[in-house]
Amino acid sequence: MRRVTPIVYPAVTFAVILAVWQAYVSLADVPAYLLPSPAEVARSAWYTLRHEAIWRNAEFTMKSMLLGYLAGCGFGIVLGALVAESKIFDRFVYPYVVLLQCMPKVALAPLIIVWFGFGIESKIVMVLLLCFFPVFLNTMVGIRQTDPELVNVLRACGASRARIFFRIKLPSAAGSIFAGLQIAVSLGLIGAIVAEFVASRAGLGVLIQKSGLDLNTPLLLTTVFLLAVIGLLGNLIVGFLYKKIVFWEEAARTAADSVAR
Repeated sequence: MRRVTPIVYPAVTFAVILAVWQAYVSLADVPAYLLPSPAEVARSAWYTLRHEAIWRNAEFTMKSMLLGYLAGCGFGIVLGALVAESKIFDRFVYPYVVLLQCMPKVALAPLIIVWFGFGIESKIVMVLLLCFFPVFLNTMVGIRQTDPELVNVLRACGASRARIFFRIKLPSAAGSIFAGLQIAVSLGLIGAIVAEFVASRAGLGVLIQKSGLDLNTPLLLTTVFLLAVIGLLGNLIVGFLYKKIVFWEEAARTAADSVAR
């Protein structure tokens, strides 16, 4: 029952939303181009998901999102660790990182298209920019919040700076880093779609634009729901990796819950 309960509650909420949606569309006689019924969206999804076109577009979006996500998160972890560990990086680099974050990425999108073209490269760069900062900030803050007493103990034992970093500081910041990685999933997906809105030959963003211009609302909603599923799967994968890699935090939480009971 404990495994089934987390699934039952959201399923009941989803069923209620569908019922209210269907009732509103039927009673208010809403046109399909404004808000189609759940049945119309389901028919559109069944027809659309059986065709190869949407999967080619989804592959393009997921590829740009994955490559940009990996690059942005990797760069964020490395630079966040350098800023946290080095006063030189903190003084010379951190202000420019904040300045870059303050720039609206939507405003930068046309410039990125000019520099990197209409292909997948510009989408990767946009995703990279959006994924970078949350991971960078969480890495920096997580490392700086390491218990100083543990650090002092290892220093007293003659441990090197690198050993202290990899044995104490990085594991201590792992939970914070994974929090940034989860935030970056949704931001990376937003970056890929925004870049496709500006200029692209393929992708789910292009499909959303076309369906919006054609007033094909069922297809538009189908594409949006597919994006939501992709984002959900991304979060679940990061959450799974968090439990496997940062296993000590999960074990501590489980022990605390058992004591509370």
